[in-house]
Amino acid sequence: MKNTIARSLVIAALAFSALSFAQTTSSTTAVGTSKTWGSVDGISMVGLVEGPSSANVQLQVACVFEYTEGDIFNAPALPANLNGLIHLDQALKGELTNIRKSGQFHGHSLETILITPPAGSMPAKKLLLIGLGDRNKFTPDLMTSVGEVAAREAMRLGVTNFAFASDLKDAGIDSPTALVAGNAVRGIVHANRSENYLKEHKLSTTKKLEKVYLLAGHAFFETAGGGISEAIAEVKNK
Repeated sequence: MKNTIARSLVIAALAFSALSFAQTTSSTTAVGTSKTWGSVDGISMVGLVEGPSSANVQLQVACVFEYTEGDIFNAPALPANLNGLIHLDQALKGELTNIRKSGQFHGHSLETILITPPAGSMPAKKLLLIGLGDRNKFTPDLMTSVGEVAAREAMRLGVTNFAFASDLKDAGIDSPTALVAGNAVRGIVHANRSENYLKEHKLSTTKKLEKVYLLAGHAFFETAGGGISEAIAEVKNK
């Protein structure tokens, strides 16, 4: 009788695990998937399941916190196979870690540094790092300013498209995905409208931004898209 009960419990557990796995895998999105969630002021906001080391864009933006030893490699950071920051570090042959560890880039809130990746290391011609400050003090509101800085720097560099990776999940921050993505869009739109004002008053000659790729992990694509769509609808009414 006990053996029968035990076998039943094992079978039930295996069935539950299989169901959980099926639910998890069915909710993920394949790498390389892209979707235009909408457009604002002529800028297409495109969701893309891709890592910052792989997106084929003119400028890649990645976000990092102030350095702590092994922060992108150890839990609660994502495992190496899912961690875009590790892939970026590998593409740069460890220089992402070296730049941060040596203090060349502190990662203070909204601090920036522009990198020219070695030929063949990654598709993007330029890499912009934006600091997120102390990971223990992070709030989603910061991402509005981060999105604004990303767009301003992109326009200053004269690119017409860029990819934006918040990299919060990679760094181990359990952030609200939809709100983070939406706030980045809000910041990008504000920066673009400020630039349009300058152009109208003959105070700027930058190129027009045409497309922004908002990168998301395969498990967070739809959630991020919901936040992006909501932000687009909101800013269109302002």
